[in-house]
Amino acid sequence: MSSLLIWALLWEIVGRTGATFFIPPLSEVFVTLFKIIGTPAFLAALSETAQAFLAGVFFSIAIGIPVGILMGKSRLLDELLLPWVNIFVSAPLTALVPVLMVLFGFGMTSIVITTTLFGIWIIILNTRAGVRQINRSLVEMAISFGATPMDAFVKIYFWAALPEILGGVRIGVIRAVKGVIIGQLLISIVGFGALFELYATNFLMSHFWAVLIVLFALAFSISEFLAFLERKVAYYAAKR
Repeated sequence: MSSLLIWALLWEIVGRTGATFFIPPLSEVFVTLFKIIGTPAFLAALSETAQAFLAGVFFSIAIGIPVGILMGKSRLLDELLLPWVNIFVSAPLTALVPVLMVLFGFGMTSIVITTTLFGIWIIILNTRAGVRQINRSLVEMAISFGATPMDAFVKIYFWAALPEILGGVRIGVIRAVKGVIIGQLLISIVGFGALFELYATNFLMSHFWAVLIVLFALAFSISEFLAFLERKVAYYAAKR
């Protein structure tokens, strides 16, 4: 909190000096924020961004966790998929946006796919790491009691790897925020992407920073909530 207050004070001082039009005073940014936050344009942009973001995060989790578990428990799948997962984790995914535009058009579908691509790979890697650290005696005990592969999948692998899974989801969500904004800026100028484009083009920097602060606050809140869940389930790691 002290760090945030110091940076806020520095921002206000730099803005008051008028050294650059790009950085208005922080107090002016907050005044602008309270002016625009209830307007129909802002609410519509927030709704469009939230829909694309939630859809992308849903697919990232729904696909990433099962794939990560399967890679962690199957050497064959791990050798087949791990190189591709590592490539997409390290690759500049923004370069794929034009390809997605050609394949899926300029609508919401491409934005959701872009968001998913930004978030899914780190979820797969963290889930895989969590499964590979599971004590094999847990799985052997489940099999000796007649557990089916689905029972082991749902009742052993998922819960034992949950701390790592939540860590991957937290990082994936942060990356998904970048994905949805990039999609809305490059694919279809809608949502917060449209507001950023409008305010930057017309040099309305206080409006620009106001929307950016809202975006940062949302991403930070989601990240902290998931970090809270991580701490709550940390005892699973000790139980392993």
